[in-house]
Amino acid sequence: MELTRKLAILADAAKYDASCASSGTTKRNSRASGGIGSTTGTGICHSYTPDGRCVSLLKILLTNYCIYDCLYCINRISSDVPRARFTVDEVVQLTLDFYRRNYIEGLFLSSGIIRNADYTMEQVIAVARTLRQEHAFRGYIHLKTIPEAAPALIEEAGRWADRISINIELPTAAALAQLAPEKNLARTRRAMAGIQERIDGAKAARRESRKAPAFAPAGQSTQMIVGATDTSDAAILEQASSLYSEHKLRRVYYSAFSPIPDASSKLPAIAPPLVREHRLYQADWLVRFYEFRVEELTTAEAPNLDLSIDPKLAWALRNRHLFPIDLNKAPRHLLLRIPGIGTKSVDRILKVRRWHKLRLEDLPRLHLSLTRCCPSSSPPITTPPRWRSIAISSRGRSCRLTASWICFRRRRPL
Repeated sequence: MELTRKLAILADAAKYDASCASSGTTKRNSRASGGIGSTTGTGICHSYTPDGRCVSLLKILLTNYCIYDCLYCINRISSDVPRARFTVDEVVQLTLDFYRRNYIEGLFLSSGIIRNADYTMEQVIAVARTLRQEHAFRGYIHLKTIPEAAPALIEEAGRWADRISINIELPTAAALAQLAPEKNLARTRRAMAGIQERIDGAKAARRESRKAPAFAPAGQSTQMIVGATDTSDAAILEQASSLYSEHKLRRVYYSAFSPIPDASSKLPAIAPPLVREHRLYQADWLVRFYEFRVEELTTAEAPNLDLSIDPKLAWALRNRHLFPIDLNKAPRHLLLRIPGIGTKSVDRILKVRRWHKLRLEDLPRLHLSLTRCCPSSSPPITTPPRWRSIAISSRGRSCRLTASWICFRRRRPL
């Protein structure tokens, strides 16, 4: 089979894996040490999106042959799709050629399981080892590892890769047993725990000596498929929160299930709305950076996130008794919960209010949107008597905000 045909098949087969971010690794380049590549620079290699995802990686499978029969996977053994397989040298040469053309700044390599987990991991590791040792490639490498592989192989993968990841695929053991019986959630979690121990050990060794070898400096990540089963958003977020706290994952990615040809009757006939994936990312961000707990974002009556509004606004509407919040008095954790205000804005507020009281006219200078954090439309919020409404000028006309997430303490009426 021609190389271009292989590339077309295996690049398309890799599109279902969302965990391909290159943020968080160490900065290095080949200017002083020789070789080729870097993890920084200009041009297409610098294409980082706000959510941390990098679009400049060569993202391919080593092969889409697989001995597993995961019902949600288009590359399962029972699937009738065109098959292809790269050799180690072909992947190495493709990576170098694409880099020299400034198309990419790194490699994301995954694979179907061929023969067994150990053999597949050996082939994947050989690509990274060849790039690093024989071609002095300093660019970003992300390797997808296999939890069933020998711990020594996973350890070697971490020596050559910036980031390694193991996909748990589905958030519950029951869902895996239903759709992917060859996979085991407990075994995957044990492999993640082993990786984290090695990452922590490598960081401790490098604090003692900068010459100590690094191990996956960009950490580990995973992916969960959303919508392949009836698992609720609450269960998905609980699993993600557990992974962050116990294994210190850098990212959990959510991938909306996509219907595949000749699918099993156990799978849904239509894909879930993509906005559900988006809401999960928003909720994930709130847990990681806004000091929210998972149980605050969903309820027993509504275990799935509201698709019509973002999770932060949904929480605020369920907790109207906490609003409006005084920007001059509220602690940081309450400021983070105001709709329309992000972490950087909160840091600005805390910095400025140390020197003087904030006023309404200060908000635009702090890059805060009045239309988002001071909404003047329904749903209205009952304002306690000790607070006065905020009066502003809108296009030369005076208006009074009756529904506001924030307020300023006033000694006399406006």
